[in-house]
Amino acid sequence: MKKWIVFMLTMVMVFSLTACGGSEDKSGSDSDSKADASSDSDASDESDLEYVKGKGTLVVGITDFEPMDYKGDGDEWIGFDADMAKAFAESIGVEAEFVEIDWDGKIMELDGKTIDCVWNGMTLTDEVTSSMECSNAYCNNAQVVVVPSDVADKYQDTDSLSDLSFAVEAGSAGEKAVEGLELNYTSVKAQADALMEVAAGTSDAAVIDSLMAAAMVGEGTGYADLTYTCGLNDEEYGVGFRKGSDLAKALNDFFAASYKDGSMMECAEKYGVQAAIIEQ
Repeated sequence: MKKWIVFMLTMVMVFSLTACGGSEDKSGSDSDSKADASSDSDASDESDLEYVKGKGTLVVGITDFEPMDYKGDGDEWIGFDADMAKAFAESIGVEAEFVEIDWDGKIMELDGKTIDCVWNGMTLTDEVTSSMECSNAYCNNAQVVVVPSDVADKYQDTDSLSDLSFAVEAGSAGEKAVEGLELNYTSVKAQADALMEVAAGTSDAAVIDSLMAAAMVGEGTGYADLTYTCGLNDEEYGVGFRKGSDLAKALNDFFAASYKDGSMMECAEKYGVQAAIIEQ
């Protein structure tokens, strides 16, 4: 009988210890979960500015677009936007890194964090402003029609364009302009490709940014046999960041300071876009 009592007391102690151990394990598990949740919360609460500072680079999404972003001698990206991006990156203590993107996928690239901003003569359309945190407008622009010089006199207004085949950059303001006019067009990767289509005779005309047209077509350029005629709209450029990003405010502050000290206008004069700059 005594042995039976001892056995029962032993079993009670074992069950008690097991229950306590289970309680401790659960408590530890809850503590770990809370720590993980706190860590996840801290990561999600990190500002975009601090994220960029932490990795040491501002990754700028661009296309080949003279005079805003294009390659000079060697592989260095230069241009008004490129130079301003480098200066802004330096002002926040990081380096600018330039990545060529498919313009039609710019929002996906931004949200996926393969780039940190889109800074490439980007028109502030409704789609852009609803999908990105945008800077203040810094430059005026328009979409213009580019045609061979020897037929330019035939295409001086929108009513004369209906029979032309156009090349336009996919996802661009130029594409939206020709869609709005219900013109026949082919989408290409970049505005530079649209010019090549016209030069090769595979498209009758292109619609590109007026700033690019002024720099790349006409006498003394690589497309001396092309010219631009009528404008299709008026628009403004801005820089786009991820929605809610505090980098937009940091850039607005930088724009205001660089406009005030004259460095923005000095950069604009270097690339011949000074007449288009918007006061900050």
